[in-house]
Amino acid sequence: MVIFTCSAQHAAVNNGQVEYGSWMPNTPTSLQKPPPTQKGTVTEQTVLQTLPDRNMTLGAVSLTCLTLSSQVALGHFPHEHFTEEVPCRLMRQFRAELDKLDKEIDDKNKKHKLPYMYLKPTLMENSVSI
Repeated sequence: MVIFTCSAQHAAVNNGQVEYGSWMPNTPTSLQKPPPTQKGTVTEQTVLQTLPDRNMTLGAVSLTCLTLSSQVALGHFPHEHFTEEVPCRLMRQFRAELDKLDKEIDDKNKKHKLPYMYLKPTLMENSVSI
């Protein structure tokens, strides 16, 4: 349950944040004018004046990408915690199962115009890293 919660469930809920947040109007980091108080009073010019400028946006997108994109792939470990035969064998089996699942997802995605990549084991984090 812990492995699922910290890897697959976290990936399913959060892995789209970089793509979603990289389009600044989805998640503006600041507003340069107060939000409108009445419906129907906003123009394109008002929106452009309200959203943050390029420098603020670049800083926010860079921070989002740096914070949310540093990962260690599921089943891989940057430090060797186990050296005994049984845990090492089980980790190899786990990685083999993940590789098989990754290939199955690739095969399914070939049939779709817009592939779903968020739950590919090779793109899924080993654990919550923030």
